[in-house]
Parts: sequence; structure tokens; C-alpha cells
Amino acid sequence: MRLRFSRPLLLSAALLCAGLAGAQIAFTKLNLAGQQVQSINLYGAEYASETVLGRVLKVTRDNGIARVEGFGHTLLLPIDEDQQRATTDFNTVQLDTDRVTARTATLVNGNLYLPLDTLARGLGATYAAGDFRLVPATLQGVSSRAGKDSDRLVLDLSRDVLVTDELRGTTVTVTLKGLQGEARRYTTRGAFVPLAEVSRSGDDLKLSFTLPPNSGYRVYRVVRPGGARLVVDVGPGVPYTSPALLERISRPLIVLDPARVNGLGRDVTLEVARRAAELLNKAGWQVKLTRDAQTALGLNQKLALARRSDVYLALDLGRFPGTQRGGVTVYEPTGRASAQIVNAVRGGAQAPYIDLAVGDGGGTRRLSELLRGELRGGGITAKSENVTRTLTLGEAPQAALLLELGWAGNAEDRAKLGVDDRLQAMSVAVARSIATYLTARVANAGRAAPAANGAGQ
Repeated sequence: MRLRFSRPLLLSAALLCAGLAGAQIAFTKLNLAGQQVQSINLYGAEYASETVLGRVLKVTRDNGIARVEGFGHTLLLPIDEDQQRATTDFNTVQLDTDRVTARTATLVNGNLYLPLDTLARGLGATYAAGDFRLVPATLQGVSSRAGKDSDRLVLDLSRDVLVTDELRGTTVTVTLKGLQGEARRYTTRGAFVPLAEVSRSGDDLKLSFTLPPNSGYRVYRVVRPGGARLVVDVGPGVPYTSPALLERISRPLIVLDPARVNGLGRDVTLEVARRAAELLNKAGWQVKLTRDAQTALGLNQKLALARRSDVYLALDLGRFPGTQRGGVTVYEPTGRASAQIVNAVRGGAQAPYIDLAVGDGGGTRRLSELLRGELRGGGITAKSENVTRTLTLGEAPQAALLLELGWAGNAEDRAKLGVDDRLQAMSVAVARSIATYLTARVANAGRAAPAANGAGQ
């Protein structure tokens, strides 16, 4: 079979061959961290292209300098267009903060190539002709130091790895990606971190410990030639820092949205909302009502509040001409949320803390159960149903419910809503259920919450 090449391809091949012939270059094979790739032998030194090295390293160019980043190291190699001079070992390059003499980067037919022996020296890799291997990332040891106002944990690693940390409740979890090592518990002499545990999670190791009250923690890495260290400081001497999201969660927003219903002689939805808000405010919670007796927020203002809410509770009366329905009903929204970001998060992968920003529907179900239970404790039976196409509930990222206090066209319901004790029982049920739900949620975020019992007094 004969192969046919286009004219541009033949021209490129001719130019490449011309470049190779004039510069003593030979193609070679390279095992790059377990991958078989192509390299070149340039004046007796092995080089790999920017494209090939980009599989395991970040390579960029800046004003005649090749910047190589990977495994906690940063290398700066001048780009010398004189290929023969670049391959000599008296060029000055920078490996992290050290300036040393070594081979440097060069261009071949306009493409950037870098010397493998220099890269191995700067990255802590092992190298022989045709074989470039990264040192396996392993946990070599764990040590600790007790201090006056903070304790320190030190993990010695064979090389740097990606590290993330997260605070949930009072537990700090530090994840070290792709790290090999032994899972075990460590005891220390420290007053603030007497115990820490290293556990395995798939290909990663996790370091976890309990954050003591009134304490902060910080995690940082120290990359050194031949290895790296992960340092964790914990105690009251370390300032407490947290994502802004957690600070918002520590003071959640409760939105009560009482619908205006005329013809009953009294504004029952507003009365229940006001009494519940008063109980919640006394217990230290943050509550906003969407209206008072004279004024009400517009739709856009209500939607803005709903989007900021941690609990959104609409209060209304059933109204439909000729219906025989009656009784109290708690409605849970179903189907797609009207807010695009809520749908995007619920349908995709979750980042740390994202479940504190957008709930998965479990919070709504939990609040519904709590509310119906509190109503039952106050002598009120409430049904549970689903509702769709409710705009304000669909914009709420967390728990959202519609509480139907009764039916405006039902004589028995109207009579019950005229009894002050029944309105008070409904208000207490609303306040207690919301306080109980949020207390558990805020505790999971690792911050103190108002006492739940205070909302029911």
C-alpha cells in the first residue's frame, strides 16, 4: 500500500530533517513517570519537549525564561537559542531558590525543549538515559511539638503532594492526595492536640484531629531538596479563620413569608409569623418577615431574600371556590428548582462546603418532619403533600416549605383560626422546628448555635 502525503506535511518533514541534520540531534524513547514518550538526544544530552513534559509538569515561557512548576518546586531555565551552548553544564539556572550551573532550555525548530538531567535535579526525580522517574510520594514519619499556646504536628514526606483541609463540626481533616503510608493513630504530649489519626481513603491519606474550643489551625508546606514537610499548628495562639461561607452559616437567615388573606377579620398568617419570629429572635436567631400590616416586599425583593435564606417558610391559607377541603398542610417543593445554580449544584459534583450553600432536598424533608411533629405536640394534625411551580420556594437554596394554616372557605378552619391558643401553638411549632433544624446544621458547620430550647419558651 502506498501512502500519500500532502505538500505541507512533506515540507514540514523536510524542515525537521534539515534541523536535525544541522544540529546533531537524534530521536530517542523516554520512560517519563511511567509513560512512553519521545525525547531527543541533543549534542549528547537528553531533552524532552514542552508538549511532552506538559503531561506531568506545568511549563510556561516568560521573556526568554522557561518556568517549570511541579511537585512543590519551581525551576527557572533561560532559553538559549544556541543549542550547543545550552547543552553545556556551565549555564546558570534557578532550582527553587538556589542558583546552580547546569544545562538549560533551548529551541528546536521553534519548539521549546528542556534538559532532563536538570529537571530531575530540581524536582527530586531519579534520572538515567531514557528513564525519568518521580520519587513515590510516601509518608516517612510523623512528629509533634507541644507549645505554650499551640501544638505542632509535622508530617515528613518523600516529596510534595497536593493538600486540602476542611473543618466539619469540630473535626479538622487534612487530605494528602496520592500519598502512600501507614494508617495509624498518634498520641502527643500536647495540650491542644493530644491525639491525631492518619487513615487511608482510596489513593489518599487523611490526617484528622479535633479542634479544641476557642482555637484556630493553619496548614502549610515546606518543600526542601529531597523531600517536603507538612506542618499543622493548632491552638488558641493560632487565629481562627474560615471561609466566608461558614461565617454566613454561623448566623443563618430565616425568612417567614406570610401571605395576605382578606375576609377573615384578623391577619392570621402575619400573627403566626410575628409570634414565631419573636420567639426565634429571643433565642438569638436572625429572622426577616416579608411584610407587616401596612407594607410588603415586592416579588423581586422576596426572591432576593429567598436566595439568601437558610430556612424559607411561606404561610398561607388554602383558597379555591367550592372546595370542601380543610385542615393544616405542610407542602414540600418538588421537581427542578427555578434557580439555575441550585439545579447545577444538585446535579453535579460537590466541592468542599458546597452542601452548606445548596442543600440536596434532605433539609427540606427534615424540617417538614420536625414541623409536623411540633404541630402534633401542640394538638394540631398536619398533612404532608408536595407542591410544584412555587417560585419563591424554588429560589431557596436550603430548606423551604409552605405551611397552609387551614382553608379560608372551610367554616371549621375559620373558627379554629379565631382561637388565640391555636395560633400560639402554631407559632411555637414553627419556632421550635426551625431552631432544632438549624442547631444541628450549624453544629455540622463547626460553629456555635443559639440554644434550640430557647425558641419554644
